[in-house]
Amino acid sequence: MIAETTLRMIPGYDPWRDAGDCTFDMSAAERATGFFPDMLRHVEGEWAGRPLELEPWQQAIVANLFGWKRPDGTRRYREAFVLVARKNGKSLTAAGLALYLLLADGEPGPQVYCAAADREQAGIVYRDAVGMIVQNRELKAACRIYRSYKSVEAGNAAVFRALSHEAYTKHGLNVHGCIVDELHAHPDGDMIDVLQTATGARRQPITVHITTADFWRPESVCNRKYDYACKVRDGVIADPAFLPVLYEAAESDDWTSPATWRAANPNLGVSISEEYLARECERAKNEPSYQNVFRRLHLNIRTNAETAWLDLAQWDLGGAAFDAGSMAGERCFGGLDLSTTVDLTAFCLFFPESGRALWWYWIPRDTARKAERRDRVPYGAWTSVGDIAATAGPTVDYVQVQNDLLAICETYRPVDVAFDPWNADQMAKQLIGLGVPMIKMRQGYYSLTEPTKALERLVVSGKFLHGGNPVTRWCASNVMLEKDKAGNIMASKRYSTGRIDGIAAAVMAIGRSIVQPPVPLSSYDDGREMLV
Repeated sequence: MIAETTLRMIPGYDPWRDAGDCTFDMSAAERATGFFPDMLRHVEGEWAGRPLELEPWQQAIVANLFGWKRPDGTRRYREAFVLVARKNGKSLTAAGLALYLLLADGEPGPQVYCAAADREQAGIVYRDAVGMIVQNRELKAACRIYRSYKSVEAGNAAVFRALSHEAYTKHGLNVHGCIVDELHAHPDGDMIDVLQTATGARRQPITVHITTADFWRPESVCNRKYDYACKVRDGVIADPAFLPVLYEAAESDDWTSPATWRAANPNLGVSISEEYLARECERAKNEPSYQNVFRRLHLNIRTNAETAWLDLAQWDLGGAAFDAGSMAGERCFGGLDLSTTVDLTAFCLFFPESGRALWWYWIPRDTARKAERRDRVPYGAWTSVGDIAATAGPTVDYVQVQNDLLAICETYRPVDVAFDPWNADQMAKQLIGLGVPMIKMRQGYYSLTEPTKALERLVVSGKFLHGGNPVTRWCASNVMLEKDKAGNIMASKRYSTGRIDGIAAAVMAIGRSIVQPPVPLSSYDDGREMLV
């Protein structure tokens, strides 16, 4: 018999609280939980071929889903949201649920679907389900497998099919069960809405969302469902048909602590080891660009973007003041991030021999107060002490910026100055005519990956000496990275939480410093450009 303590293992949620006139049917719960070890086997790894024994936390989910009944005998729960960290057996659990709904739920002609964001993800649960079927003689005899269609059919018109968001049938479905895999990866709720509205003709349909945490995105279907689940769990919304299962760490928890890891990883010590999480955590400590990956995927803490980059504690290691005037004559490289007419413009000089960097910033005086309210930083105070130059008028005075740049370059004589050609072509032409060696740097992974990684290495090692510039420190705190499938990275103006202009300028300057030998442009019309 399943213990009541097991049923109450859903974090922060009491299934009896909003049960109303629903009752718990122990025989139905045991039938569902027993299906897993009796009929299913692990399909890969060290446990391949062994019975799929449910861990207590998995028993709690399955028993609650299938044990609670309404007065008419149908299932109480019609929807569940299961938030659990990576490598905790989500796909196996999803595959087992799909097969139970297909073969053992007592529904005439059940249609069961696994909804995934793309074809590759759709194939994971399907592959696990097929792997379970072929290991059981009884299931294999009862099912017909159509791998090319990612479909399984059984007697009495029963069908299980994996659907991807980019290729699914929108109409004509009669859904008994829907397993939504990795909800956070779905670009919108269209597919899920179609599948859920296709359950209307069934007596006791069920939709189970199984996912890790999403980013902080207001348009996210996963975040909307997560917020709803939190309110049901906390009693803010009374929805007896919705089961909220949230294994997550709190944002304020110490993400380096094993106690925190346990909160989001109920299968710790089974399918995921503490040793593995310790290694991942150590990597996140040493690579700031990996910290948000660790926090989101292994702790279910929603983050602003794929990767939060610079750790300010490490950044501050390079904050000791130094004499900028003494650096004239030292070899250096420049990076110019020229803003649109109303935003912050940044120029950085990087001195590779000493690891030092200098910045200059400009902002329109007439819009500085509005920008201060928007960005919630003290532009007024920074301009009053000279950390930012306020140009006359409501837009950035490019003439003043150009004159200031010319004076700076006459003092420090950079080998060359990198710029983004998207909005700085005209100024670059003029500066080249005045003797400043300007060079184009395209703003993409190809050009920015290596200098971005170089800056990260300098910051982590404490060798990036920035003199404690407060504007740049603020920019550093805002930077989020984008990463492509090949592991290339670049600072993201789309995902970052505020202005990152100072860091963008520094990355370009560092990019020039690591290109050997230096290749300055003598003429803008050469058409040459820097490609790292």
